[in-house]
Amino acid sequence: MVGGQTAWTVPAEVVDRLALVEGGSLPSTAAAVLDAAADEEGAFRAALRMLERRSHSRAELARKLLRKGHREAAADGALDRLHALGLLDDAAFAEHYVATRAGRGTGPARLRRDLAALGVAPTDIEAAIATVGRGGVADPWQKSLALATRRAASMESLPRLTRIRRLTTFLARRGFAGEEARRAIDGLVGTADRG
Repeated sequence: MVGGQTAWTVPAEVVDRLALVEGGSLPSTAAAVLDAAADEEGAFRAALRMLERRSHSRAELARKLLRKGHREAAADGALDRLHALGLLDDAAFAEHYVATRAGRGTGPARLRRDLAALGVAPTDIEAAIATVGRGGVADPWQKSLALATRRAASMESLPRLTRIRRLTTFLARRGFAGEEARRAIDGLVGTADRG
């Protein structure tokens, strides 16, 4: 408080480090330290509000804090605090992301691409992908295959090549391609050339 008004909102350890006391004078060097600590505290509180809504990766939270106008040093300090408190963990975020999306039928290729775009480290991505199909994490292939089967049934009147193209695109968007997807599509539309 300065002049009866709140001037900075900072953690108590900053006040202790600067040896500030109620009614005491403010050292000339303290204002810059208090400004930086207040910005970090603001970034910390903003990040907490974001984490209340849903989990985030560190890189994603950093981008959002910078867009909100927090300085990079303040955002980094806030993210370090969140990590130290166990509230920000990219490995746990990746596992949760994979478990949720795999249950909806998102395949490994799409999961890797999405997590990389969110700034998750490749080692965390691969560890999370390894949980697919075990430990309560649904196998996304079965869900996607069931959805593709329904789509194929609704496209019976279309030419075979159109059905193949649409099913291939559908499975690719979900993160499935290659021989397994081709065999599944052949099974859904048949292998005979009916045009």
